[in-house]
Amino acid sequence: MLEKNSRIAEDAAIVDEAIVSRRSVRAFLPDMVDDETIRAILTVAARAPSGTNMQPWRVYVTKGEVKQRISDAILNSGIRAEKAEWDEYRYYPDQFFEPYLSRRRANGFGLYGAIGIGRREVDKMRAQHDRNFVFFDAPVGMIFTVDRRLNKGSWIDYGMFLQNIMVAARGRGLHTCPQAAFAPYHRQIRPVLDIPDEEVVVCGMALGYEDHSKPENEFRTDRAPLEDWVTFAE
Repeated sequence: MLEKNSRIAEDAAIVDEAIVSRRSVRAFLPDMVDDETIRAILTVAARAPSGTNMQPWRVYVTKGEVKQRISDAILNSGIRAEKAEWDEYRYYPDQFFEPYLSRRRANGFGLYGAIGIGRREVDKMRAQHDRNFVFFDAPVGMIFTVDRRLNKGSWIDYGMFLQNIMVAARGRGLHTCPQAAFAPYHRQIRPVLDIPDEEVVVCGMALGYEDHSKPENEFRTDRAPLEDWVTFAE
């Protein structure tokens, strides 16, 4: 029994470390990730649950020239992020309210503060945001889509799939950054990847090895204590 409990504790520690160490890395090394590793991550991630096993995910894995073409199409579009039209789905509410407003502000101020950008340095903020569109220099950029005929349940399933990718990546010494910023630029992305009209661009994701020398990767977000959001009922 002691041996079994010890094994359970060891397994829990491994899983917990993969989950807790997952974070949005915003600067990557150029070191390439081989296709075998990417396939292994996606294969494991596809064990995510989905309603009646529909498996609603569709993934476009890009590297090299194709990844660069996505970046160029967005950055040369002339459409600033604050003017980009969220016409496929809405990620954020039109008006933020508490406690979400405070959390959003803390995240933004914390990130920009880590890289020395002041609250009124709008051009520098825009430049940092634009780094989304080069996948923060990661060697692998993924674009995720879902069939627009599916309903909200499939989007819930999709979230679990995305989390599986990020956790599986951590188990292999890799980091990620999930990026909703790509969604409003579906018109620029579609022709590069030949994405059919019936697919909604959900998000992008950078995948690679963390660049530990960059200050943006020293930023850590907080989490609200359990007491703020958990109710135990017996």
